[in-house]
Amino acid sequence: MISRIDLRADALPEGAALRDLLPRAEFDVEAALEKVRPICEAVHHRGTSALIDYAEKFDGVKLERVRVPAAALDEALEQLDPEVRAALEESIRRARIVHRAQRRDAHTTQVVPGGTVTEKWVPVERVGLYAPGGRSVYPSSVIMNAVPAQEAGVGSIALASPPQKEFGGLPHPTILAACALLGVDEVYAAGGAQAVAMFAYGTEECAPANMVTGPGNIWVAAAKRYFTGRIGIDAEAGPTEIAILADESADPVHVAADMISQAEHDPMAAAVLVTDSTELADAVEKELEPQIAATKHIEDRIVPALSGRQSAIVLVDGVEEGLRVVNAYGAEHLEIQTADAAAVAARVRNAGAIFVGPWAPVSLGDYCAGSNHVLPTGGCACHSSGLSVQSFLRGIHIVDYTRDALAEVTHHVVTLAEAEDLPAHGAAMKARFEWKVPKA
Repeated sequence: MISRIDLRADALPEGAALRDLLPRAEFDVEAALEKVRPICEAVHHRGTSALIDYAEKFDGVKLERVRVPAAALDEALEQLDPEVRAALEESIRRARIVHRAQRRDAHTTQVVPGGTVTEKWVPVERVGLYAPGGRSVYPSSVIMNAVPAQEAGVGSIALASPPQKEFGGLPHPTILAACALLGVDEVYAAGGAQAVAMFAYGTEECAPANMVTGPGNIWVAAAKRYFTGRIGIDAEAGPTEIAILADESADPVHVAADMISQAEHDPMAAAVLVTDSTELADAVEKELEPQIAATKHIEDRIVPALSGRQSAIVLVDGVEEGLRVVNAYGAEHLEIQTADAAAVAARVRNAGAIFVGPWAPVSLGDYCAGSNHVLPTGGCACHSSGLSVQSFLRGIHIVDYTRDALAEVTHHVVTLAEAEDLPAHGAAMKARFEWKVPKA
């Protein structure tokens, strides 16, 4: 079912050459961009009526309004299964512990006597959060987006999730219940590119946002690219992925289960095992079959995901070579299932999140580790981070110099201004010290 890539014996190449040898899903956001352009512009020009039309076209529901009534949020919470509510509350509690610790305080540095630079951190004023609602329902994504925004101090938070025909055009009730638990009371039944456009441009019902975050399909990713520069975004989320660096000490039952857990998200999901043990590789392949047979979503998600070009077992000569491979891959989720896993994990440079040892599976991070599960995909972990409180903060420098401190450095500023052929910059310095611009 799953392919193998043998990187043993030959010296591993560096950089892009190594990345090119590794499996990755095709995800052409640029091609999708042209298809979302007219959708975004329709929302720009027609507002709510365009959102209602697209809900009928794409979701099969006829809406009267896009904003979800407060009563629907209250009802969803009242009818929520008590065990699901308890699990969501614990997920929220743990996420708050971690994200509250990420807050930043203003810091003042004295550069010279009389000259200081202060960096203060200011939250964006309004954010739009996106919670997917296609193949699965993700109340956990509501938590992972809302908690860091709230802990950052964002004053205005709205959320969009696709309308569901089964629920009378409202988003899934578990999504609504999660919003109620979090105190997010501005919720819209809108999905896809049209939801991103609603936040970017604003409509009669929804004020425009400064930033949009949250995972979604390729149309959501394309809309984020379309609006980059107009609004802030977290990332263009691609298909989800797991990489597992494992040696002979790993339990093949655990490894197979974790690969399947990621594959059940989507037929484009990636599951990559990097190992120096052919015995483990064989055992994992053998273990996949009965575990897949015992679960759901087999033919529509798991089998296509594991048999696709994006998934593979990669054989390497040792853990050292395995580290080079996973650092080149830059996985969204990286599990380390080796001897002395903590020491190996400490040497990883590129990953969205790292899960250490047999008792920290990705499933824990998806729900209740306290970490955030909105993470960079498609190798973007080589340069980007997952969602956090910092995602919603802007650092602003405040420069405060006395006359004497400015006078002391004026000659350097003038010299650099003249070196860059910007004499007026230097003149702006000299003007403060009774120096006048000569008449022409």
